Amino acid sequence: MERDAYDERIAAIVGDTEGRCWDETRDVFFEYLRANLSLPCEVTGYEDFGWEEFYVFGPGSKEEYERLKKTQPSYKDRYQLLEIVHDAETVWAMFWGEDIGAKVRRICDGKEFLLGGAEIQAVDKKSRNYQLLNDYAVWFVNSR
Repeated sequence: MERDAYDERIAAIVGDTEGRCWDETRDVFFEYLRANLSLPCEVTGYEDFGWEEFYVFGPGSKEEYERLKKTQPSYKDRYQLLEIVHDAETVWAMFWGEDIGAKVRRICDGKEFLLGGAEIQAVDKKSRNYQLLNDYAVWFVNSR
């Protein structure tokens, strides 16, 4: 039942994709998000960002990880999502050049980053923003 509801939401967003390439469909999703997200909203990482894997799952030292998190975005940080942008051509996006961008400001220190849109989630799980960002992330990962 939940899968059917997801499929219906995605179909309502992207419409008929016949004859449309993946990039064009992503662009339709981008425009939908831009029109329907309530910004700013508080977000965090969906899971560890690419640079963190070495420290979260690998042999990286805890001390070095803590030092690097002061200048680099961490999935555990909280951010204000300020804007979504068409391309996420940034070192912080796992899917560089494919994903939409999420311009965020880290709450604890005001540092701004451009993250991948598929790598963030709204903190308020009951909000429409949570559903929109989650639907985008699931669609993005499963349809690439």
